[in-house]
Amino acid sequence: MSLRLHAPVVLPCDPSCAVLRDAVVDVVDGRIAFVGPVSEAPDFSGEVRQLSGILLPGLVNTHAHSPMTVLRGLGSDLPLLRWLQEAMWPNEAQMTPADIRTGMLLGAVEMLRHGVTTSAEMYFHGPELTSAVLDAGSRVVFGGAILDVPGMDWKSQTDEISSWIDSDGLRFGPGERVELAYGPHSAYTLSAPQLTAVAVEARARGALFMVHVAESPFEDEAARAEFGSVPALMKASDVLGGRVLSAHSVHLSDDDIALYASYGVGVAHCPGSNTKLASGIARVPEMLAAGVSVGLGTDGPASNDDLDLFEEARLAGLLARVSRMDATVLGAAQALLMATRGGADALGRDDIGALEAGRWGDVVHIAADDPAFATGLDAPDAQLLANLVWGSGSRRVTDVWVAGDHVVAGGESTRVDRQEAQAEVAAVARRLRSA
Repeated sequence: MSLRLHAPVVLPCDPSCAVLRDAVVDVVDGRIAFVGPVSEAPDFSGEVRQLSGILLPGLVNTHAHSPMTVLRGLGSDLPLLRWLQEAMWPNEAQMTPADIRTGMLLGAVEMLRHGVTTSAEMYFHGPELTSAVLDAGSRVVFGGAILDVPGMDWKSQTDEISSWIDSDGLRFGPGERVELAYGPHSAYTLSAPQLTAVAVEARARGALFMVHVAESPFEDEAARAEFGSVPALMKASDVLGGRVLSAHSVHLSDDDIALYASYGVGVAHCPGSNTKLASGIARVPEMLAAGVSVGLGTDGPASNDDLDLFEEARLAGLLARVSRMDATVLGAAQALLMATRGGADALGRDDIGALEAGRWGDVVHIAADDPAFATGLDAPDAQLLANLVWGSGSRRVTDVWVAGDHVVAGGESTRVDRQEAQAEVAAVARRLRSA
């Protein structure tokens, strides 16, 4: 399969966030073969599609619990720990594997319609969750949730992921759409020795270790009392050194940030969830200045409550500016890169997050027929990026390709009946409310 996408503007999301004019993206056998001005493009014999707006890489959601679409709106005015203990965990205990599949299917469709082609999911019942992702045609890094709480066996949860990786490999599915990872929940639901044991398994397989860190100022009091901080706990417990993703990471010290930079720890910044739960504002400018790879995450659709990564990019920029009282901090280009290339870097992936030869052909088209682009696609580069990030966001995402497959057309899924998926989520939600 060969596909050439030709548009007035292409944003490859290279490190400089270049703006290419009158350019093409060639996808051959699912991977990008060429990106550049049409005047420099090689001869091409495949399908050519002329598009009217902007092409950019599929966005990378570095932290989500998307099956929570069935729980959206529950406990919406509670702080983090009460929200977890009173609203989420009791309801999740009632969810079946089929419920998780139902919630993930709608979540995947919602994300694709917002231009999100990859999500890193920490959740349960991986076979059902990944089946839903494959049906929708998106991409997932599935981190099997691991907790030591009543009713859950952290060791069997860990062994389940290890056995799955040993059986099917780290990545599999059409276009390598599924990657398996470990999802130890946090340092307050697992002991330091347990975190060490999970990290050993992850490092042995080159797998990602994704964990909640310092999300609220109260959750890690015990870790701070003994180790100084959760990052310090992870260093002392030999958790660092492999592929590690630290979700939220709101309350980090200078020493914590320096530690992350030295060990190559990625951070999933979730500004929407963090503000809704009043968890605080992460020190993103300081992380970026230290060389930490920072991506964006939505967190779950019951704590955000949407799955729109463009909104996270906008919030990330606005919160960084107001926290520093500096309007020059975290510009539109940097916010866009956090949603794309930065997210891939945080996950330890070099095959997604940018339009570059050799990466997967995950491409998003944003139509220019919108007030946000009324000043024209021929506006100066900085103005065009500002109009995309601050003005347009996801509302004009019309087409999405994953590994060259057209999975969103005209703003709707080509593979899933969205109305039917919504009805199935409604049925699960009604049953959970009556339980």
